[in-house]
Amino acid sequence: MQIYFEGIILAVCTFLIIGILHPVVIKTEYYFGTRPWYLWLISGLACCIGALFVADIFWSAILGVTGASLLWGIGELFEQKKRVEKGWFPMNPKRKDEYKKM
Repeated sequence: MQIYFEGIILAVCTFLIIGILHPVVIKTEYYFGTRPWYLWLISGLACCIGALFVADIFWSAILGVTGASLLWGIGELFEQKKRVEKGWFPMNPKRKDEYKKM
């Protein structure tokens, strides 16, 4: 019987990618607001397109997961701004005029 670990490794990598990008969304919104959303878009599309041209299924999947996570992060970036406005996360005092007055 042969055991294949590639699926488990892919699952761990997916977990790590999502786990790393979540705090990156929070820090991006804190320091830069929602302005860099287009960088998330370009990076996400580049990863997704790159996944189409990588022959190895493992690395193609890693690129696809990274791309999808980056694209999902765009929505989370705008949701994070709403969370800050609700007081759930700290507001950057240098950018307080960018938020709705509560």
